[in-house]
Amino acid sequence: MNKKASLSIIFFTVFIDLLGFGILIPILPLFASQKLNISDFEIGIIIASFSFIQFLFNPVLGKLSDKIGRRPIIVSTLLLTAFSYILFTFAHNFWMLLISRLLAGFGGSNIGVAQAYIADVTSKEERAKGMGLIGAAFGLGFLFGPMIGGIISQYNYEYAGYGSAGFSLLAFLFSLFFLPESKKKNSLVDVHKIKIFDIQFAIETFKIPITGMLIFMFFLIVFSMANIYGTFPIIGSKYYGFSNKDITYMYVIMGLIGAIIQGGLMKYLTENLKDKNLVIFGMIMLSLGLGFIPYGYNFYGVMISISFLSVGSGILQPIIISMISKYSPEHNQGSTLGLSQSLSALGRVLGPLWGGFSYDYIGFRSPFLTGSLISFFALVISFKMLNNLEKKKDQNVKN
Repeated sequence: MNKKASLSIIFFTVFIDLLGFGILIPILPLFASQKLNISDFEIGIIIASFSFIQFLFNPVLGKLSDKIGRRPIIVSTLLLTAFSYILFTFAHNFWMLLISRLLAGFGGSNIGVAQAYIADVTSKEERAKGMGLIGAAFGLGFLFGPMIGGIISQYNYEYAGYGSAGFSLLAFLFSLFFLPESKKKNSLVDVHKIKIFDIQFAIETFKIPITGMLIFMFFLIVFSMANIYGTFPIIGSKYYGFSNKDITYMYVIMGLIGAIIQGGLMKYLTENLKDKNLVIFGMIMLSLGLGFIPYGYNFYGVMISISFLSVGSGILQPIIISMISKYSPEHNQGSTLGLSQSLSALGRVLGPLWGGFSYDYIGFRSPFLTGSLISFFALVISFKMLNNLEKKKDQNVKN
């Protein structure tokens, strides 16, 4: 099977799975609060648990995929994800809901493997466009998933769990029958040495200055955005008077912009602009978007701020992941991309915790303003590295 067909299949596999994930995004906190009478603190634990498991297991699955191939990992985790949604449907207390999210987090640890799959079937020049497909799948999943979830939840929250499970099961069947293996088995990887978050491998990776800095940048970006995961719906409801439908529209806007940029514009942008310029522009847009949200004052003002944020994140996520892949050893693509996804998951754990704490104890604007400052800080500390990368690339072209 040719590379183009393989990319199309991995895109549709991830997209179908993320539809199921997107269905639960706006529903989970309401289901936990209204149906299970779970406290806000317990809801925070449940939301953070998903990303914490990804922090632990993204590198494990990435390294394992370097050894046995990408396809077995992707297929098996999709089936596990479908089971986690079934468990969500029957959850009637905190512990059942927590277990369902832990299993979903383990299943969702396949994103680094999917990115490694794309790295296998693309050249370094095509990689940003290829990684954009994963971003587009996320964007479309967040576009259509919450819309479907909002419709289903009007009838019964449990139906949303069945819908999510159905999409993940469909993705499992699609990958089982159509997804080819992209990688030969790697005899260099000792499966017995695979650990839950291999600290030694992380240290060795961060000793590579370019790769380490890029992974750190990615962590800061995700942390900045994760500050508002739990607080954006609250500020929308309490301070702007948004309805659930209005907040859903905001998520739809984010998903739509992300899908347009990562699914279509990334090819044009990477062909006509340097990586450095894309990163700088993306950082500026992200920082402005986060900083303006608490000053939007009405639906249209917040919508403009969200649009800035979405443009920034839509550019940054594929370009930085593609740069991490470019400057990583070919035989360790799964391991390195798994590590980057692991630290981004850590950002999704720490971000909401800081966002909730700062919201309660500092002020409702603080999660957004700190996110804006941190994303700007990421730009400042990376500026020298980006210039050095550009100089080296120009020298290589001349030589």
